[in-house]
Parts: sequence; C-alpha cells; structure tokens
Amino acid sequence: MADEEGRSARKRRVIMEAATTVFLRHGYVGTSMDEIAALAGVSKQTVYKHFADKERLFTDIILGTIDQVAEPFHDQVLGLEETEDLEKHLTALARRLVAIVMQPQVLQLRRLVTGEAGRFPELGRTYYERGPGRTVDTLAAHFQRLAERGLLRVEDPALAASHFNWLVVSIPLNKVVLTGDDDAFTAADLERYADAGVRVFLAAYGRS
Repeated sequence: MADEEGRSARKRRVIMEAATTVFLRHGYVGTSMDEIAALAGVSKQTVYKHFADKERLFTDIILGTIDQVAEPFHDQVLGLEETEDLEKHLTALARRLVAIVMQPQVLQLRRLVTGEAGRFPELGRTYYERGPGRTVDTLAAHFQRLAERGLLRVEDPALAASHFNWLVVSIPLNKVVLTGDDDAFTAADLERYADAGVRVFLAAYGRS
C-alpha cells in the first residue's frame, strides 16, 4: 500500500511539473491536457485520475507554488519578535523577501495569474491572500509587537507592513513584470534595493 501511494505521489508530482512547463509556455487557454500527459509520460486518463479538470490542475499548481516559496520567509519573520538588532534582522528579511519574489518561476506564475484574473477571480483573490496579503499580515503583527517593545514607531501596523513590502520589492518587481526581462537585476542589485528599502523604512518608523 505504501509503495502504491508513493508511486501515486510521484506521478502527481511529474504531472504538475509537466503542467507547469506547458502553462508557462502556452498560457491557460493554449494548454491541453493531451500535451500535459504527453510531456509527463502518462496517459490522459492518469492525469484526470489525479486532477478533475484543467482548472483544478492550474489552481493546484499556482497555490502550491505560492505556499512553497512563501513558507521560508514567514518562518524567518518569526525571529523578529526576539531580535536585539532590528536593522540587521530587517535587512536579512528584506533580502530574503526580494529574492523569493524575483525567482523566475514565481515571476512567470505571477504574470499567468494576473493574465487569467478575469477568468479565475477567485484564484486571483486566493493567490493574493496566501501571497502578498499574508506577507503584509504577518509583518504587521510583528511590527505591532516591535512597537510595543519600543523598537518601532507604528500607528498603523498594516500600512507600515505595506510600506516595508513595497520599499523592498517594487522597483525590480514592476520593471521585470512589465518588461518580461527576468534577468534585468543581479543578486547584488536586489540586495541593494533591499538594504535601501530597510534604511528608508527605519527612517520613517524607527526609534532614534
């Protein structure tokens, strides 16, 4: 039984990897279950055994990816609560955030979700809630605790969290999403934006 479940999980993973490749290549409308099955090396019947339809497969890929890439960032946010060196910790956090957001596959999936938001508004909302929305909510909760410790001056934690998020990611994200040039920035460029974003954030919200 365990080996059978293992084979099933492996087939599901292979199907999702193939589907991701095809969706990114052709978009949602241009993708067929036949092409996904062929690339995965399985029958179309096997694809439907794991996923009820193309919409379910598309949704599982998008949400699975956002959960997978977001979790390490949220784990790192937890360390803010006990930090003794706020600038150092926020800088590390900002660098992790921009590195995650600017991963090529994450950028490609973001464009795909944006392009299909009219067709799948619920998916767009869920993507926001589990991605950018969750990031802001998590930061806001910890910024409130930092304010209670006297390390930040925060009247509106959610607004402060949104400012932090966009000070760090907005410049590279906007350029890459709109131009399609995923290689526009080096790792050093992204760290520079992260570091500068933290400095501006602390100038506005830090305790002197």
